[in-house]
Amino acid sequence: MIIRFLGTHNKASVDKRLVSFVIDDVLVVDAGNIVSDLSFTEQRRIRAILLSHGHYDHIRDIPAFAFNNTDRATRVFATPYTLEILSSHLIDGLIYPKFTEKFGYIDRQILEFCPLELFTVQNVEGYEVTAAPVNHPLEAVGFEITSPEGKRVFYTGDTGPGFSSAWQHVHPDHLIAEMTFPNRLGEEALASGHLCPEMLKQELLEFRKIRGYLPSTYLVHLSPEFEQEIIEEAAAVSRELNITIRAIGEGEKLSI
Repeated sequence: MIIRFLGTHNKASVDKRLVSFVIDDVLVVDAGNIVSDLSFTEQRRIRAILLSHGHYDHIRDIPAFAFNNTDRATRVFATPYTLEILSSHLIDGLIYPKFTEKFGYIDRQILEFCPLELFTVQNVEGYEVTAAPVNHPLEAVGFEITSPEGKRVFYTGDTGPGFSSAWQHVHPDHLIAEMTFPNRLGEEALASGHLCPEMLKQELLEFRKIRGYLPSTYLVHLSPEFEQEIIEEAAAVSRELNITIRAIGEGEKLSI
């Protein structure tokens, strides 16, 4: 499994991108940044998109991707609630066409919505995907994604502390975790449904209690203004737990 990170921050600028990554060139996870860093040829290889929740920075590039790939239908997997947000607020026939229907000069469906059920393994382009609820102000899920070769990764999506109930249902080799705030802003993290390094540490300790091991952990959704502080605090947790915990940057590839 090769994971290419297209965006790893919660804000966009000339050198920062919103969260999105692609697995083995065919499966996109979250859609904050699909089109800016994939060529048209690379976009045509995409077969399915997983969405963790309906906040704009995780669904933004769905319309642009649809416009770029009108010759086929791409499947979009999310909870029914997230799909409803997408269809009623972004591809609603006003801001953007309803890509789930035939429209205008495009006489075909461009996006196929596929509802996900919680804790139910679903086959997505040969990958086993299990959605688990996480703690965020808007209904959100994390995903365990298992490759055909049996490699497992869990992506938390946007979440605050208390998502360890998922550990009863998933057992990943690697964790891709959101990390938005430094420890000194723990109250802001808690109020907004995000993590700081100390909170992640507690979730990992719960993981070890339930599963008996600790997964290598890679951090995304970093706030650029706090990035160095977060990196230093995460490094301290990494040393304490004796596992890999590090931030991932735009353009990095992770081979699992």
